[in-house]
Amino acid sequence: MTVALMWEARAVEGRGDELLAWVRTQTLAPEPLRRETLRAPQDRVLVLTWWDADYDADLPELPEPAAGLVARAVHRWRFETVAV
Repeated sequence: MTVALMWEARAVEGRGDELLAWVRTQTLAPEPLRRETLRAPQDRVLVLTWWDADYDADLPELPEPAAGLVARAVHRWRFETVAV
């Protein structure tokens, strides 16, 4: 089964580039099958990771950034593949 983890954060206004740089330095062990980093307006950063694992598997996740860097708590969701 393939499980996708979604991690999304919104930076304090004007600090989106810093949040993006911070995300890029974060490592996961073990590494996922795939990792993609995206950005959006309002200084939002999204990281998607794909894993060959059961839906409820214990998987590494990106941490919370420093409080002064984000405008709110990180949003996290877990999804499973239903069709390819």
